[in-house]
Amino acid sequence: MRELILVNPSKVLEEKILEYKQEYLDFEETNINGSCGLARYNDFDEWLEIVLSIEKDKLRNNVHASTFFSVRKCDNRIIGTIQLRHFLTDELEKHGGQIGYGIRPTERKKGYGKQQLLLVLEIAKDMKIPKVMIICDKDNIASNQTVMSCGGILIGENFHEGKEQQIYWINLR
Repeated sequence: MRELILVNPSKVLEEKILEYKQEYLDFEETNINGSCGLARYNDFDEWLEIVLSIEKDKLRNNVHASTFFSVRKCDNRIIGTIQLRHFLTDELEKHGGQIGYGIRPTERKKGYGKQQLLLVLEIAKDMKIPKVMIICDKDNIASNQTVMSCGGILIGENFHEGKEQQIYWINLR
C-alpha cells in the first residue's frame, strides 16, 4: 500500500475526478460515498460549485461539510473520496453520521480506507471536533472493520431504507 494525501476538489482535477466517477459507473455503482453526490451530476462545474460552497458558505442538509479526494502520492491517482460534516444534526445522528467515504472499486481491500479515514480524523481534530459519528451498513464488513481499526466504538444499530446499520463513535481527544 502506498501513501495517500487528501486534496480538495478543484477544476484542475476535473479529468481525474471524471475518470474516478466513470470507474464507479463501469462497476454499476451509482452511489459514490463521500463525494457529495458526484455520480448524480452531469455538469462537473455545477457539482464543484456545490462542494466548495457547502464547506463555508452554504448549508446542505443544514450542515457544513468538507469533501476531499484521497490521492496516491506515487502516481497521483485518485483512490477515494471522504466527506467530513462539521457537526451533527438530528437527521445525521440517525442516518449518515459525520463522515462518509468510499474507495474506488479497483483499489478496495488494500488498506486505503483506513489510511483515508485516519487522514480526515486529523483534520477533524484540527477543527476541534471532540468526537465523530460514523454509520455503516451492517453488511459492509470492510467499512465496519475500517472504523473499528481507527478507534470506532460500536454504540448501537438502526434500520434505514431497509438496511441494518451500525453506529460508531470515534473519540478524538
